[in-house]
Amino acid sequence: MADWKDTQRTGQGFGSVPRAGGEVEGRASYDEGLRSYMLSIYNYMGSGVLLTGIVAILFSWGGMESPAAWLAINGGLLFWAVKLAPLAFILAMSFGLHKMSAATLQIVFWSFATVMGISMSTIFLVYTSASIAVTFFATAGAFAGLSLWGYTTKKDISGWGSFLFMGVIGLIIAMVINIFIGSDTMAFVISGIGVLIFAGLTAYDTQRLKNQYQYLRGTEMMGKAVIMGAVSLYLDFVNMFMFLLSFLGSRE
Repeated sequence: MADWKDTQRTGQGFGSVPRAGGEVEGRASYDEGLRSYMLSIYNYMGSGVLLTGIVAILFSWGGMESPAAWLAINGGLLFWAVKLAPLAFILAMSFGLHKMSAATLQIVFWSFATVMGISMSTIFLVYTSASIAVTFFATAGAFAGLSLWGYTTKKDISGWGSFLFMGVIGLIIAMVINIFIGSDTMAFVISGIGVLIFAGLTAYDTQRLKNQYQYLRGTEMMGKAVIMGAVSLYLDFVNMFMFLLSFLGSRE
């Protein structure tokens, strides 16, 4: 991910009395720009999730006769290539951010969302469609509440960043270890911790994106920042959904 300076915006608060008409206009202009910026991020993020869902459904259409089933059973190296491809897209966007134009970054983002759909299509072979739908709407509700809290809270949660990042690293290590151990209990614990970590990241990333607006407005980086912000929230949503599915999903 792009790593912008995560500093709290200072200045006159929303509840203070303006000192001059120009300051009122400046605040109104800032707030309008901020709303437009955040709305653009949510639009990209929501569209990406929708595209991923559509691709996953189409790729798994037909159950055990679907391309998703063939990939899972006969894919071999291709199966793992598809599973790991989203990570390659994320790395490309992160490290190529300053070299890519905003238009190129958009193409990479939509490609990323498409490949994620193919990668996630196998969940329709494991869980019932009804339980996937219930989990999706539960995740959407939780995401909306957490993101709203991150946007509106006056509490500085920037300190969560390092803790949550280390939590993600630990989570990945635990998941790799459990591939070899195959412990159901460990998998259950990992899923629970995963939900908590990505719930925290949802609020943290929302506040981070809100606060970085003051440094990016009016710059050439603005368009790219919107896409990268959408990627951050997209990953929070998808990961929270996948870990919740371990609890709420009913197997076929």
